[in-house]
Amino acid sequence: MIKRILIVDDSPISIKIMKSCIPKDKDYELFDAADGQIGLEKYKDIKPDLTFMDLTMPVMNGFQALEEIMKLDQRAIVIIVTADVQVKAVAKAHDLGAFSLLKKPPTKESIAAAIKEAADALAKRG
Repeated sequence: MIKRILIVDDSPISIKIMKSCIPKDKDYELFDAADGQIGLEKYKDIKPDLTFMDLTMPVMNGFQALEEIMKLDQRAIVIIVTADVQVKAVAKAHDLGAFSLLKKPPTKESIAAAIKEAADALAKRG
């Protein structure tokens, strides 16, 4: 079951858009971070069930943060949300352990589908 969701993005507007796309009927606890380093620290503190991660950020980019999160928790569910959908970036994200990838800007439908997919994966793990 997904309760805590962490959104890591350096754009306050992108965070606002993401939050507006997350279904309101589920009582999710939403957290956000302005770069990968802060995201990594928040991940350690709150241990979210699901993390949405941008790739292009200052201090620590999404690839680096994803790599560090996966070292901490191999079962982490991190969904990359990026405008950079080049084959190379997508492949690297998957190689580092990303659960899936969404193209920016996200839609309510794409976010709801991603959350459902993550919840199904968590349920299968038990």
